[in-house]
Amino acid sequence: MPVYVALLRAVNVGGTGMLPMAELKALCEEIGFADVKTYIQSGNVLFRSDRNEATVQKDLEEALARKIGKSPGVVLRSRQELEAIAEGSPFPHAKPNYLLVNFLPDPAPADALDRLVAPGGEEVHVAGKEIYVHYPDGSGRSKLKLPALKTGTSRNLNTVRKLVEMAREMEAS
Repeated sequence: MPVYVALLRAVNVGGTGMLPMAELKALCEEIGFADVKTYIQSGNVLFRSDRNEATVQKDLEEALARKIGKSPGVVLRSRQELEAIAEGSPFPHAKPNYLLVNFLPDPAPADALDRLVAPGGEEVHVAGKEIYVHYPDGSGRSKLKLPALKTGTSRNLNTVRKLVEMAREMEAS
């Protein structure tokens, strides 16, 4: 069975709602996903399913909507995709915790960077369904404005690498 990595948008960060990871794990098991594992409190869940990606996405979004009132938005990636994202960082000089990968549900629009405002020297790179942002002074102080990020969910490079490692371990077992 394939391993999926689901990244939930705006969960436990002042967005859509609070969802303890134990409840997320139980929810995934209730809808039939196997070997469910969560990672940190920001809406990262790994699991196995023999359903296709579109069905997995739909099933998880509907279950989350029932649980917390509306779906926060779910982005799915495979281990291979996450590995390529981590290895393909366009900012090799960036500290991994200062480099956020913004995962979008669809490819970024061609004009994604047209309205970019980066007063703190932030560096931005669009790569398909991901937008990499290097925050040289940290994202908490940043005044970056980039409307294309609104539909996505962000994870720092350390988290992406950890999710790759966890998915690899699941595939090996």
